[in-house]
Amino acid sequence: MLGIKPLEEPSAAPAAGRAARGPSKAQQAFQRGLTALAQWVEREGARPVPCGHAEEIAVDGETDPVVVKLGVWNSNIRARRDKLTQEQLEALRELGVEWA
Repeated sequence: MLGIKPLEEPSAAPAAGRAARGPSKAQQAFQRGLTALAQWVEREGARPVPCGHAEEIAVDGETDPVVVKLGVWNSNIRARRDKLTQEQLEALRELGVEWA
């Protein structure tokens, strides 16, 4: 097991309004995807994520697991990689994402 952890725990529902209330909806979605990817990598190693794969993750404040459509998330962030921050790209590199 690699023991790789995401930068921060994903949070529950997005806060109303963005002014000093925490991460935006996009930041939360990225964090949830990153958490799901870390879980996948720990379990499956460097094997590519299938397009239709969904990963269940635990989210603070939620009693039931949250389902992340990891295959779709992976495809979307790759297509939008020019809009990712350096911190986000580095987190992806740490999980072995080659294009990051």
